[in-house]
Amino acid sequence: MTSIWVDYLDREFLDNEFRELVNKGLVNGLTSNPAIFANALKKDVYKEDFEKLKGRSAKEIYEEIAVKDIQKACDVLEPLYDEGEDGYASIEVDPRLINDAKGTIDEALRLVDKIERDNVMIKIPANEAGYKAMEELAKKGININATLVFSPNQAMRALEAISKGPGTIDGVISVFVSRFDRKLNPELAMQNLAKDRIGFFNAIKIYNQIEEKRLSNIRALFASTGVKQSYLPKDYYVENLYLPHSVLTLPLDVIEEIKNKELEDSFHFQTKHIDAFFGFLTPAGISMQKVYKELFDEGVSAFEDAFNNMLNSIKG
Repeated sequence: MTSIWVDYLDREFLDNEFRELVNKGLVNGLTSNPAIFANALKKDVYKEDFEKLKGRSAKEIYEEIAVKDIQKACDVLEPLYDEGEDGYASIEVDPRLINDAKGTIDEALRLVDKIERDNVMIKIPANEAGYKAMEELAKKGININATLVFSPNQAMRALEAISKGPGTIDGVISVFVSRFDRKLNPELAMQNLAKDRIGFFNAIKIYNQIEEKRLSNIRALFASTGVKQSYLPKDYYVENLYLPHSVLTLPLDVIEEIKNKELEDSFHFQTKHIDAFFGFLTPAGISMQKVYKELFDEGVSAFEDAFNNMLNSIKG
């Protein structure tokens, strides 16, 4: 089965459109991140919360609101979770804890205790501190969403960490897709190499590695699936990454694009064919290892900036 999770959240959406999407069977999960919450909290629907929480620290105010929203999302999704049809809502730990394993574990446990929902997933960045946190949290029975995954090595390290937990927990490994193409398309064009391929080729290569482990409770999740190139259809990455035993997390405009379509399984590229394409990159001066690191660093920086800006706006 291929699952569709919505990559969006705000209070008004949760009370209205999200319920409709779930009831119509169009989505069976939800993901959030610091940037999504930063945009959500600009909306008037949160004014009452800010008034009630006045006097608390910006981080405490954010956390109270975020917990409330994730609880609401979990409650909407609970019937799906009870039926074994996913039904997960993800919340990310403070991105400023990126290199603090203990801080990440403590924050994750606090969020799980406050949210009090079995169908919550905790998002943790895939780096050295993150792998340690994933392993400890998985052992405690917490569902894990390994995020900011760009490289096969990150994916395998995350999978190894999550698999230390009992088979009763669920884990997803969030492979970011479109950022590769936005970053590399200009260089590929100059080298007369095909554009808009590296993102989904890399994602499928990682998907293949995850599936080779045959762990029913750990799946690839394809993230960063919004299309910025005007010449591509909005559902470009859905067309290329609709694969069994995986999750596609999609922004609202992509969900709107696919909601009346009959989705078909994508062509499943073998790793050897992907590696053959990647073989053209090194002679063209493109190092995938360098790209992996740059994209991870850029992703961490973007989430930290969004989180800090949000906290600053809460302070007023």
